[in-house]
Amino acid sequence: MAGAPYRPSGPRPSGGPRRPFRGRVIKEDPHRINNKIYGVNEVRLVGDNVEQGVYPFNQALRMAEEMGLDLVEISASAVPIVCRIIEYKKFLYDLKKKQKEIKAKQATVEVKEIRFGPNTDEHDVNFKLKHARNFLEEGHKVKAFVFFRGRSIVFKERGEILLLKFAQDLEDIGLVESMPKLEGKRMIMFLIPKKKK
Repeated sequence: MAGAPYRPSGPRPSGGPRRPFRGRVIKEDPHRINNKIYGVNEVRLVGDNVEQGVYPFNQALRMAEEMGLDLVEISASAVPIVCRIIEYKKFLYDLKKKQKEIKAKQATVEVKEIRFGPNTDEHDVNFKLKHARNFLEEGHKVKAFVFFRGRSIVFKERGEILLLKFAQDLEDIGLVESMPKLEGKRMIMFLIPKKKK
């Protein structure tokens, strides 16, 4: 047949197992609504637009249909189950919005590092102070440490004084969470933001 594409005969060359066709993934609603609520004889209705109480399931469903709204299962573990008559899409939208707000409030606290040498000069200390102040203002935790190279470990008292003075300069905005402590070649101190009144 003219114009027909050439197809080799014989078995298909095996390029591994054929992936099953999954089709469109249909996302299921996180709540049971309307006729998807099954296996119950009665429901407890709550909400503003109904007289709260226990109703036969069919009556509750009919009430929702008459209002042009959905019967939405709110608590499946309660006996009888708790439902609301609401516009489901709007309910989901409000739920997502609330979850976003909660997430934003729980912004992750990062630990920001400020590193010194035992002989860091004053100009450098002031520069690092400015950074630490910004970090604390943004609600982050600050890990300040003095790194001792080689024989500079003999200056560990100097490192401790430097860290304590650093904490003192930030006491209006930060609290010392843990005092300077020597860990290997580093003397570490943690500062956390002061709670705003």
